[in-house]
Amino acid sequence: MRGTAILTLLALFCPVSSAAEPGRDAKKLIEFGWDEPDTAFLRAHVAEMERTPFDGCVFHVYLVNENGKHVPFLWDAWGKKRFDEAQLRQSVRELSQIPFKTFTHNFVRMNTAPADVDWFDDHSAILHNVRLMAQAARDGKCAGVLFDTEQYNGQLFDYPKQRDAKTKSWDEYAGQVRRRGNEVMEAFQEGYPDLTIFLTFGYSLPFVEAGGKPEKISQAHYGLLAPFLDGMVKAAAGKTRIVDGCELAYRYKEPAEFTKMYQTMSRGVMPIVRDPEKYRKAFSLGFGIWMDEDWRKHGWDTHDFSKNYFTPDQFGKSVKTALETSDEYVWVYTEKPKWWSETKSWWSVGCEPVDLPEAYARALREAAGK
Repeated sequence: MRGTAILTLLALFCPVSSAAEPGRDAKKLIEFGWDEPDTAFLRAHVAEMERTPFDGCVFHVYLVNENGKHVPFLWDAWGKKRFDEAQLRQSVRELSQIPFKTFTHNFVRMNTAPADVDWFDDHSAILHNVRLMAQAARDGKCAGVLFDTEQYNGQLFDYPKQRDAKTKSWDEYAGQVRRRGNEVMEAFQEGYPDLTIFLTFGYSLPFVEAGGKPEKISQAHYGLLAPFLDGMVKAAAGKTRIVDGCELAYRYKEPAEFTKMYQTMSRGVMPIVRDPEKYRKAFSLGFGIWMDEDWRKHGWDTHDFSKNYFTPDQFGKSVKTALETSDEYVWVYTEKPKWWSETKSWWSVGCEPVDLPEAYARALREAAGK
């Protein structure tokens, strides 16, 4: 669903009312896009990256495979193969050596890929890999893990598409998925106690897909995400937090859209949440904004900004509203424009933006008050 516009009718579910509660932690702006760096890039270019208005970024650690090649761990962790800590050692060492100054809220990315395991299969390899990912975030002094729940490969959260859906009921699958969510959260916390788990989607996605009707969750494309999160919430301990990054907000322009979605996340979803009281304690509610929203349809013009979905002014206003409305986190997603990209010449190696007009960078700085 990354890179796909999602239109919702949230006004049907929740009335407009006050947004985020006062007294929350200072707001944080996170970068996440196609310019996602690995640890080697971070170590080489952290000084240039920290000149941007962000408080941190999403990045990935890599494995050194049997052929000595660097392979991103995020695409292999959720599967049948169990990886060795030694394969991550070089990447984690690089991460631990980075002298972060203003980038104090960084997240190691983990996908639910390759997703070649049914919920009733052995998950010991996955749980081991989850611990490794969390340990990498801890050893690198990161805020936590960006847990990308998008169904890139197998349809993990789509009940009708599960292997045994014809012989096992929704309730049977939901119960098993809830147990797995509990185990996964415990594995995250074993690797990194009191971490922050940043979700691209929380309960808000299956709730909206089901039209706000709990009885239709079983048919929602991401329906099983709800019981999975129930398990995570149950196991959350200490200062561990779960962020609903709310990718649904990618194209929001109006303050009322953010307010309605905040109320959906904070109150509207409760009919599909197993433990509402603990949900309120464990979850932090945020937003994602896609700067070059659906550029394949709208295009991305670096000269005539009126052709883009967001003009710089509209983009800045959306980010500012998102920051004002969220509990703590807002993330900016990009595909065509890149905040950083390595440049090479015969005399030096540098880091520069690509297809990123200064007007958009300036709008972001102003929105973030930096």
